[in-house]
Amino acid sequence: MEQPAFDATVIDARLAAAKEASYRLARATTAEKDAALERIAADLRARAGEVIAANALDLDAGRDAGLTTGLLDRLALDEERIGALADAVLDVISLTDPVGETISGRTLPSGVRIDQIRVPLGVVGAIYEARPNVTIDIAVLALKSGNAVVLRGGTAAEQTNRVLVDVLRGALDAVGLPAEAVQTVDDYGRAGARHLMQARDYVDVLIPRGSAGLIRAVVDEARVPVIETGAGVVHMFLDASAPEQWAVDLVHNAKVQRPSVCNALETLLVHRDAVDRVLPAVLDRLEASGVTIHADERVRARRPDALPVTDEDFATEHMSLDISVAVVDSIDDALAHIRTFSTRHTESIVTNDLANAERFLNEVDSAAVMVNASTRFTDGAEFGFGAEVGISTQKLHARGPMGLPELTSTKWIVRGAGHVRA
Repeated sequence: MEQPAFDATVIDARLAAAKEASYRLARATTAEKDAALERIAADLRARAGEVIAANALDLDAGRDAGLTTGLLDRLALDEERIGALADAVLDVISLTDPVGETISGRTLPSGVRIDQIRVPLGVVGAIYEARPNVTIDIAVLALKSGNAVVLRGGTAAEQTNRVLVDVLRGALDAVGLPAEAVQTVDDYGRAGARHLMQARDYVDVLIPRGSAGLIRAVVDEARVPVIETGAGVVHMFLDASAPEQWAVDLVHNAKVQRPSVCNALETLLVHRDAVDRVLPAVLDRLEASGVTIHADERVRARRPDALPVTDEDFATEHMSLDISVAVVDSIDDALAHIRTFSTRHTESIVTNDLANAERFLNEVDSAAVMVNASTRFTDGAEFGFGAEVGISTQKLHARGPMGLPELTSTKWIVRGAGHVRA
C-alpha cells in the first residue's frame, strides 16, 4: 500500500483521540478490561487465517528486502505462535489489576489521611520493528493497566500489524470500550514515528523495542519521556567449578533454542581452569546445532576451525547462530569483560562456588543476573507477567521485564475534614 503524504493534523487527531480514550480506560473496571482481553484472544484465533495471510506478504517483502534470518524469524507468525499469543492474552486476564492498588498510606498527626495509589500512565507510545507479536503484547498490557496505546510497528510488519490493530480495535468496540484507545501511525512510516516521538501534548511515555540502532535513535530524538529497553549482548561465564553437563545444556539452550531474541546468549566466557575440562563438550554441542564459533587465540589453539573474534563481535547482538567465545584468567577478568561489552540486559554464571556465585550476583550491573540458569528465562511470560512490554535496561521507573505494574505511575490521595495547615 502506498504511503500517504505526511499530515501532522491527521496524526494529531489520532493522538488526541487516544488521549480522550485514556480517560475512559482509567476508570474502566477490571471486569470491563478483562472482557476486552477475552474478546481479543477469541478474535485472534478466529482471524488466524487472515493474520497468517497478511504475515506471508510481510515475509515475502522481507526476503526481497534482504532481512536477516533472525529478523525473519521474529517477523513470522503461524498457527502455533498465534495460539501462544492468544494464550498469553488470557494469562494477563488472570493477573491482578494494578490500578487503584494502595502502595502506602497513613494518617498524619494532623488527622489528614494520605494514600499513595497506582494509576495508569495515560497514553503509551510504542516503537518497535519486525515483531508483530509485540503489537498484541504491548496493547494488551496497556489496556489491562488502563492505558491507551499508540503503535509504530515498522514497515517490515505493516500488513500483519494492520490486521492485528483491527482485531484490537474491534474487540474494544464489541465490549463497549473506546476503539480509539488503540492507534497506529504505521501508515506514515518514519515521519509518523518521528511525530510520535515529539508529541508531548498527547503521549505520556514512549517505549522503544528493537535493535540498538532503533533504541538509540528514539532516545536521541524523542521529546516524550522514554523508558529505554535494550539490545541483548548477553553473557554466560563458565567458572572454574562449572559442572560439565550443566555448562553444555545451559550454553546450548541459551544460544540455540531461539537465537533471534534479545535474551539469547551472544558471548561465552570460560575460566582458564575450565577450558580443557568443559569447553570441548560445550563447543561440540553448539557446532552440532550449526553454531558458528568466533573465538580468541586461546580457544582457537584448541579449535583452529573457529573464526577469530574481534571487539566488534563482542559488542554485537548477532540474533543468529553465531557466538563469541573467550578465555578469562579469573572472575575479575570476566566481570571486567562484561562491564566493557554488556548492554545490561542479562548475564549468567555457571558455578559450584557459592562465593563466586554471590559475587557475580552482587557485582554484575544488569537487569537480570543469574546463577546456573539459561538466559532465556529473562522473559515476561516466564516471570509470570503473562506478556511483556519489553525488557528495560535503564534504572529509572522500571528495570527488567515490564509487566502491568511497570505501566502505572502513582498519585497521592489526601482526605481531610476541613483541615488547614498550621
